[in-house]
Amino acid sequence: MKVKVQKENLISGLQKVQNITTSKSTLPILSYILFNTEENNLRITATDLDIGIICKIPGEIMESGSICIPTRKFFDIVRELPFEDIEIITKKNNNIIIKNPSCEFKIMGLNSEEFPRLPEFKESQVIKIKEEVLKKALNLTSFAVSLEETRYILNGILFYFDQNNLEVVATDGRRLALKKEKLPYSIDKEIKMIIPFKAIRELERSFNQDEEVLMVLGKNQVAFESSSYTLICRLIEGDFPDYQQVIPIEASFKIKVEREVFLGAIRRASLLSTPDYQAVKLEILKNKMIVSKSTPDIGESYEEVPVEYEGKEIVIGFNPDYLIDVLKNLEDERIELEITESEKPAVIRKPDYIYIVLPMRLG
Repeated sequence: MKVKVQKENLISGLQKVQNITTSKSTLPILSYILFNTEENNLRITATDLDIGIICKIPGEIMESGSICIPTRKFFDIVRELPFEDIEIITKKNNNIIIKNPSCEFKIMGLNSEEFPRLPEFKESQVIKIKEEVLKKALNLTSFAVSLEETRYILNGILFYFDQNNLEVVATDGRRLALKKEKLPYSIDKEIKMIIPFKAIRELERSFNQDEEVLMVLGKNQVAFESSSYTLICRLIEGDFPDYQQVIPIEASFKIKVEREVFLGAIRRASLLSTPDYQAVKLEILKNKMIVSKSTPDIGESYEEVPVEYEGKEIVIGFNPDYLIDVLKNLEDERIELEITESEKPAVIRKPDYIYIVLPMRLG
């Protein structure tokens, strides 16, 4: 193999795949990435056996071929090389030369035959979805995924397709985020799949252009394909909780507040939070909200936030992170917050989005 690529393109490709390579695996090959040539592209592949990522970068292919290269060492070398154009040349016994006009490295690789084969999708259903739509849906839900290993079924995001509707849902049992999207076409059958959080994180890192993404559905796995990037992952098997049952009916009185103002007040109050004293207190009064925090041996904060509200007075506590996560990802200038009782969940509701968060007991 002999190829010439621009350093910027190579770095970009390596950054998209290197996160899933690991040196801690019992299989040494999983700390390597597979390079192979195709037409005018260099194809870079990485896998941890649960997730596979393929990234294509443009290059000048002088000799076709393939090789496995140690990820971390290769990335460190490429990052420090001067100039823009980099040549990668393979020799006998899996020797690799990495060079430019003034600098040359030689490192050992492995035979490409040792690299695990990624699954193939035969007779699969393909769903087209705009990258912008997918990105927005993940931004508004992924923060609600459970990271507790004991709740395996909640360690991912549910994608539920029904005719021309898509619902993207995440919950950790203390909060729930649901994003609804209308698709420009109808799907002939109901589809539910739970995509693991690690794959979602890699997807979010890959978004950088507005194009159509193909979701290719296989047996117990799914692939997300764009023109230069493919992610393949195993699905989480099991039944996602019936989230429709926990969505409260719409409240009569809503608290209308400027999102940025509310976000700033919660962030400031959270500065005094500790693991033992997490909750921030909200006092909902007529056209006024008081955001306060009191932590023993640390201090207190108090801030008034103007709101539009005509309902009864309520005092309630929340984990500030659960409010910050949603407020920083919404784009609306004003939000409507539904709070009916101090022991019932709060709801942020829009025509295409619902966020539910349980309150915390105030100390």
